[in-house]
Amino acid sequence: MVPVGRISGLYGVQGWLRVYSFTEPRENIIAYKPWYLNQAGEWRTVQVQAGRRQGKGVVAKLEGCNDRDSAAALIGNDIAICRNQLPTADTGEYYWADLVGLRVRTVEGVELGTVDHLMETGANDVLVVRGDRERLIPFVRGPVIREVDLEHGCIEVDWEPQF
Repeated sequence: MVPVGRISGLYGVQGWLRVYSFTEPRENIIAYKPWYLNQAGEWRTVQVQAGRRQGKGVVAKLEGCNDRDSAAALIGNDIAICRNQLPTADTGEYYWADLVGLRVRTVEGVELGTVDHLMETGANDVLVVRGDRERLIPFVRGPVIREVDLEHGCIEVDWEPQF
């Protein structure tokens, strides 16, 4: 499962939901069908009836969710899709989900920890690496990110361990 968003609130009284989308552009989340909702640690399949961009966010209508009460019960649920629903990444491009959990080490071989998650900033994405402490490492190919080895589960970085 690849996380693509979260149900963040209600929209109207007919079962529509506000969705916080991790996709770019945000409304691309609507194109992925079906969705899988994580409810109490279990994935449940849901069908998207309709959806659209609404202001800076996204709203969606799910099958069987026809009133405000049934929609309210879904708030806070993570939305995921199956990995095979994503197009293949081009060479040198990675989905964030592929990077989470990879070990991070410096070019000198010092282990810094593992990628916990990524953050989007205006300039570039940032790896949040958890090890002996948390480190924020910009995902800039070349000067900082020297190699991403998905097969061996490792990212090599040109980064000072004390940062």
